[in-house]
Amino acid sequence: MGTGSTKSRSRKQRGGKERASTDASRGDAQPLDPGAATEVSERTWLIASLSILALAAILRIYHLNLVPLHHDEGVNGNFLVHLVREGYYHYDPANYHGPTFYYFAAIFPWLLRALFGPAAQNTYGLTTTAIRLVPALFGLGTLLLVFALRRNLGTIATLSAAFLLAVSPGAVYLSRYFIHETLFVFFTLGIVVAALKYFEDPHPVYLILASVSAALLFATKETAIISVIVLALALLLTRIYQRLWKRGTKVAGRNRKKQSRAESGARDYRNFVERAGGSTRLAVWIAVVIAVFILLNVLFYSSFFTNYPKGLKDSLETFQFWRRTGKEAHVHPFVTYIWWLMLQESPLLVLGAIGAALAVLKPTRSFALFSALWAFGLIAAYSLIAYKTPWLTLNFIVPLALCSGVTIEWFYEKLGRLEVSKRMRWCALAGILLLATGPLPGVARVLDQILTATNPLSGVLGALEQTKIHWKTFIPGYQTVDLNFINYDNDDRYYVYVYAHTRRETLKLLDEINQLAQRTHQGGETGITIVAQDYWPLPWYLRDYSRVGYYGHMTPSTEPIIIARQDQAAEVQATFGDRYQQIHSGFNTAGSFPLRPGVDLLLYTRRELVR
Repeated sequence: MGTGSTKSRSRKQRGGKERASTDASRGDAQPLDPGAATEVSERTWLIASLSILALAAILRIYHLNLVPLHHDEGVNGNFLVHLVREGYYHYDPANYHGPTFYYFAAIFPWLLRALFGPAAQNTYGLTTTAIRLVPALFGLGTLLLVFALRRNLGTIATLSAAFLLAVSPGAVYLSRYFIHETLFVFFTLGIVVAALKYFEDPHPVYLILASVSAALLFATKETAIISVIVLALALLLTRIYQRLWKRGTKVAGRNRKKQSRAESGARDYRNFVERAGGSTRLAVWIAVVIAVFILLNVLFYSSFFTNYPKGLKDSLETFQFWRRTGKEAHVHPFVTYIWWLMLQESPLLVLGAIGAALAVLKPTRSFALFSALWAFGLIAAYSLIAYKTPWLTLNFIVPLALCSGVTIEWFYEKLGRLEVSKRMRWCALAGILLLATGPLPGVARVLDQILTATNPLSGVLGALEQTKIHWKTFIPGYQTVDLNFINYDNDDRYYVYVYAHTRRETLKLLDEINQLAQRTHQGGETGITIVAQDYWPLPWYLRDYSRVGYYGHMTPSTEPIIIARQDQAAEVQATFGDRYQQIHSGFNTAGSFPLRPGVDLLLYTRRELVR
């Protein structure tokens, strides 16, 4: 159902009855018409949707350059710089994800260059704000796709799911993060929405959109195979489970029902083929969408035929590499994702689990059951893999939000059966959402303190102390603000999304470098020697300096600026003597600049530049 529908309520109700009759003849369990089920006017729907979208936009777009780039963001940014400035990008299966991310991010800089020249491209197109705007917009696009599920999910469920996704700490954090995950989740949901639309109205455009979404999904990350398998299994299990549930609830006329069940699958297929225009037409369009899928993957992985056929071969070899990597890096226990979700996404985990239970216990609404199997199927699949990173939780957040919406709508309908007034029901829903986004995360933080303590008594005492210190966590929405705008680089285990993140002090290091470059009167031609082995994301921030050497080990140099690790201080003294002087950071006694946990950098410059 479109969000801007102007049909009258009577027409909706009449259309809903007609659809229900048709669906009943096919034997499908369909959701109630949202307009009739929840009595939400189109005006209310529109205002609520726009309000949620505005809130999500503020959280995702405000001050995008506040947080320094993560190591991985710096690597992605470096690839983007080469693609935009030199037109060069070749997919590398050994270290990085798919190519779509870089090409989408390159659109804006290329557009600026076409309209205003290279200076505008570099000044406005290749900035931290500009590149992070790409995942932010895809994050907002994911919300729009959620709104498109209104007919399948229900009005209250859709609005609730969209709101919880809009304020999710992780969804916001990763939408402000220049990595692939936000695009990946958008394309995954795009497959679901397009497939649903095609099932409701078998127009070829929906089939092509599903194919495009699937192609872009595979061209974004190698983990696409996991998502597609889980989606297919969720769809299959939804059909099987609903049939088994109907069999258990229908006793009368068992033999006749048994015969109709044996024929129902073939009948459903014949009805669908007929609605799609016949078997020949359907086969033609299936061939078209397969061709579209292959063509898009060939285009992106071959870098638009500039790396053909090597790029295609590498896209297949990536699975072998990631199978080896999953046993070596970022290895965590099986329950890690559940633990991370409890700490930072407790509203979605708790409400989503309730919604999944409701869908399983009474599977009359196909999409609710599908969402439950999708959410917890993904959690199970990724938990079985030893390789675990916090940003992968975004894959669970979206279907968990849909399941959470099911919980909220069930509660709303339950109050309606108790003849609670519409106004009081809305107040009750608001109360649930406020409790879910405030006290519930606070309780999760206290519970974490108790469970991780060495003994129960110290755990309780520590929890009480933590409550005094972190009382703001109990304020609705504070967890999202805290993570994204206050403790965005806090490496405490509670902030699970802050995963070896670049420290804010790094920006002070960059300010010092820029000031030294001004003193040399060489600007972007100022020479910089980096002897530290760990330096990412500095290449992104130093992209406009043409004479930067990333050596990774001690080497002689006469350049105005030298950057070393703190443990290289003695080597710097032995190599450069008194010709260079350290620029003290003021952050610690060593005068170093924290780059990320365990990595501290020292800044040196020639003595004549010291003031």
